[in-house]
Amino acid sequence: MRVGLDYRPGISNPNNGIGRQNVALAQVLGELPGVDLHLFTPAPADHPMRARAHCPEWASSVDGQHRLPRRLRFELGYMPWALRRQGIDVHISTFNMGLPLPPRPAGVRYVLQLHDLFQLHLKNRHSSWLRETVYRISDNLSIRYSVQVADRIWTPSQYSADELARTFPSAAHKVRVLANLVPSSNLIPVPPAQPLPTRFWLLVGTREPRKNVPWFIENWQQARQRDPAIPDLVLVGGGEFLPVAQQALAGIHLMPALGDAELQGLYAAAERLWQPSYAEGFGLPVIEAMAAGTPVAVASGTSLDEIVPPGTPRFSPHDGGALLELIHRLAQPAEADRQALQEWARRYSEQPYRARVSELLQELQA
Repeated sequence: MRVGLDYRPGISNPNNGIGRQNVALAQVLGELPGVDLHLFTPAPADHPMRARAHCPEWASSVDGQHRLPRRLRFELGYMPWALRRQGIDVHISTFNMGLPLPPRPAGVRYVLQLHDLFQLHLKNRHSSWLRETVYRISDNLSIRYSVQVADRIWTPSQYSADELARTFPSAAHKVRVLANLVPSSNLIPVPPAQPLPTRFWLLVGTREPRKNVPWFIENWQQARQRDPAIPDLVLVGGGEFLPVAQQALAGIHLMPALGDAELQGLYAAAERLWQPSYAEGFGLPVIEAMAAGTPVAVASGTSLDEIVPPGTPRFSPHDGGALLELIHRLAQPAEADRQALQEWARRYSEQPYRARVSELLQELQA
């Protein structure tokens, strides 16, 4: 089977959630028996990816792959003909949208990896009102088109599958769940350059409002005013997305996006990871933390309910009083069953992921 994979997330932002899944899927597909993998992406003229992937002749910078003019040039002006030339049997797009525009090559089956529908239902963070409007309209059209033309839609959680079926009832029969891959890390954890407190809790991801970080910090601050022994907070993802007043709070430690080795070092050193999102399609940091043996506490009501073991501390992402009570309770140091957490996280490791991808491709082939 000749499988095409849209590799734009892997080249433009390999360190964010979607980019990392794009890279991981490429690696797994490249190792599956019977699969002849072909990567497709725009790239700069001198980029090493041109030796590994099918790229348009025209050069394109790594940044801005999501911009509408570039997307149209690639999805409309290049991909239909490139898929036909390479004799692709199955083509996969991995970033909620982006399947090629017509004409569709005969015999090619399309797969859409749809992580969530927050681009349709929630406001994302943009630099201006005009930019927000343009992306809202273009993303809406592209997601709806990709859902319509896809032969299969792979979601990382049952929560996302249910949201898709609710939003697009006619596409419900196409949906299959493919949980995200959290690879086993052979990296030696590296402490970040910034000094860390002796005890700290960790939050990863601050950009999108749905991560609910300011709300969590507000309640954490109230709890610390009553009990100064409550651990400090280390936030990864950029402090510029927080209210200015919160950026300067005592006990807040802001870090930019980190490389995998530094992130592994943070997971291993943290006393607990908190994930207060009120909308989450999977929750990659939660699995990564448990894979390091670090306890977690998660907001209830989305995919986070699916990916944590029974007994995990949970809280409503809208009930500040309940969160305050939980913060005080969990501030008391307790010995975690790290082995049990790691065993739970292994259900999202390479072997089960590879088996599921193979199963889904066989279904398409049949």
